[in-house]
Amino acid sequence: MKSLIPFWNILVKDMKNYYLKPPNISWGIIFPFAWMLMMFIKTKSAFDINQVFPGIVAMSVLFGTTSMLSVTITFERKSRSFERLLLAPIKIELLVTSKITGAILFGIFNSTIPVLISVLYFKAPVANWFFLATGIVFLSIISTLLALFISVSAKEVFEAQTYSNFYRFPMIFLCGLFVPVSALPIIFRPLSYILPVTYGVDVLRYSIDSTNNLTPLLSIIVLTAFCLFLFYLSIFNIKRKWIL
Repeated sequence: MKSLIPFWNILVKDMKNYYLKPPNISWGIIFPFAWMLMMFIKTKSAFDINQVFPGIVAMSVLFGTTSMLSVTITFERKSRSFERLLLAPIKIELLVTSKITGAILFGIFNSTIPVLISVLYFKAPVANWFFLATGIVFLSIISTLLALFISVSAKEVFEAQTYSNFYRFPMIFLCGLFVPVSALPIIFRPLSYILPVTYGVDVLRYSIDSTNNLTPLLSIIVLTAFCLFLFYLSIFNIKRKWIL
């Protein structure tokens, strides 16, 4: 029970200082809306919402979580406020969990905008709401952990943003966001299945129109394994680079 007190205080502090700022909230609303508008302008006609729905949701989560956390961690490391947290009498696993929870919640918030627009305005069918929510949560977690892994290695905010782009933009084309993995050239498909976002998008596709390549249970198991691996790898790097 005592561990919940520092967890809650760190989370509330991050939400007030970073995530609940008006520019961030408005960016979380405008970004997915702009992507949907771009798709409409590109086609100049009605488009199949089922094809772009998973991609828009995944893009909103991916860019929202990675952009915010990479800035947060790098900025606090530079200002040495993160080092003060490392001196606190709490486990490092709890500290890291409290720092990434804000970004995860921000990613989930970002996803609600394209979901509401797609369902209420474009009348997109949702075959399974449970797996839609599960896919969004896992995408938020895995994207946040990817940002954490990058942020540990960066010393400046611009470095973290630059490093993030090295894996964010390839994921747009390789993870089935807008082009299904089955439609990619065979040479690129093995690379797609190395990227964790692929499995999150596959769960989203199953929840919308069942055009997934893998079973949802298998995707969730793989996502869980990726989450645990990235979480403890980030903690290992924090101990190695920031403590020892």
